[in-house]
Amino acid sequence: MSQSPPAACENCTAPLQGLFCHACGQAAHSPVRSFAHAVEDVFESFWHLDGRIFRTLRRLLSPGTLANDYLAGRRAPYVAPMRLFVILCLLTFFVGKLVDFGGTAVAPSIEMEDTGVQRELSRATTVAEVEAIRDRAVADLEQAHREMPATLAPVTRSGFEQGIGAVRRQADRRLVQLGAAPAAPATLPPADTVWVSTDTPADGWLARQLQRIERNAPRFQQDPTLFKYAFMGSVPSALFVLVPVFALLLKLFYLDSRRLYLEHVVVALYSHAFLCVALLGQFALLALDHWITPRLALFGPVSDVLAMSLWLWMPAYLLLMQKRVYGQGWLRTGVKFFVLGNLYATLLVIAAMALVVLSLVRA
Repeated sequence: MSQSPPAACENCTAPLQGLFCHACGQAAHSPVRSFAHAVEDVFESFWHLDGRIFRTLRRLLSPGTLANDYLAGRRAPYVAPMRLFVILCLLTFFVGKLVDFGGTAVAPSIEMEDTGVQRELSRATTVAEVEAIRDRAVADLEQAHREMPATLAPVTRSGFEQGIGAVRRQADRRLVQLGAAPAAPATLPPADTVWVSTDTPADGWLARQLQRIERNAPRFQQDPTLFKYAFMGSVPSALFVLVPVFALLLKLFYLDSRRLYLEHVVVALYSHAFLCVALLGQFALLALDHWITPRLALFGPVSDVLAMSLWLWMPAYLLLMQKRVYGQGWLRTGVKFFVLGNLYATLLVIAAMALVVLSLVRA
């Protein structure tokens, strides 16, 4: 049964003057003493949170409006920027794990049919010509693998080995057609062989990571969804690092604005929160396209137009936000946006490559 509220706050013992404590904010009614208040407490918290989120998202969709409100001191009606970013970031990449991107593996096979080698072999009329074409193609693939970045070379080794094997098989077929015996089978290691650099001790940290990459690369090649799950799970951690870096860049580019670093952090958080919303929209369009287009072909072009419009709106939104928050002229804002955007895009590419390697290590 419902009981009268106590005279003092049960949390901080301050005298109560209403339904909430003026010192700590705790409600006077205890949800454990009244079932009605317990139900009311659950639904009140839910709708209160939802109301703030929807109100915040509406303001977020207008470039710079939410950031200006927050920096001007109008904070009570909205979800705090850090909380909003965390919620949207985790939700976005959780949904990203569920969406079918129709992608390919990390290290796809480099099949010889994708090159002109097969045509050259089919036109060869002598054994020596076939062997020359084969040796040149194998040397080109090996040279391409040696020129790969050191961090990606172990990841792509399996694909290059399969490409070399395809070249040798086609050459052997052509040799048989010309009446010659095929070459002796090449002693290529299996795809899951562990390669360790001779420059690194076998029990070193780097060697262990390379071993894990070599073990995981074939798994990702056979099942690309494993890579998608690992990559999507790593992105939020990278963004938590990139947001303060982006804020630091804003601070450097807008020293004349005399804003505090934490004010730039707010702008960075709202910028990335919008990007998460935009990515959610892209994921939703992709899911709808996979579901509706097989049943209604007309939806495919419509979905493509909407997706392209959303991609174009993302940089336009960030430019408008930068203009409205910092209040500088279009020329200065445009130059700063271009330079800042290129610097940050470079950081994103580096982070993405690091995530690819990290996904292979952690899988």
